[in-house]
Amino acid sequence: MALTFRKAVPPERDDAERVLWTAFTPYVRNLGREITAHHYAFLAAAVERGDVYLALDGEEIVGVAATERRDDGIYIDRLGVAPARQGTGLGSFLLERIEEIARSSDLKGLSLETAEMAEGNIRLYRRHGFEIVRRGPPSHGKDAHTRVFMEKAFT
Repeated sequence: MALTFRKAVPPERDDAERVLWTAFTPYVRNLGREITAHHYAFLAAAVERGDVYLALDGEEIVGVAATERRDDGIYIDRLGVAPARQGTGLGSFLLERIEEIARSSDLKGLSLETAEMAEGNIRLYRRHGFEIVRRGPPSHGKDAHTRVFMEKAFT
């Protein structure tokens, strides 16, 4: 697998959305919800801002990271890997590249949130140096499942 990493461009938005949709459908269903038609409405603007990154195997988009610059760090809003490629290291690949971007921009760290029940996600983030800073309701308020808020501070 010869992976490349780069920013998404507007013509790739639909393909990036498909990867996120298929990656997140089981997660969202475990929260008792369904992904709505407007779930990824933010993606077009995020691509335009340069805040969406792709992992590609050849020309195929196999992973997507939607980010947002916050204060002195990068917030990872969505990190999704095509279901057929999950468990192959693509999540780590995306996290490492995003960290490189943050460090090269002299930012102080990364942050994200995930459902407390998503133990595999939490293990992945911990392996990459993220620490739980608090637990609480989701920032979007669309369900009552506890979220784990995690940060990775650069020293």
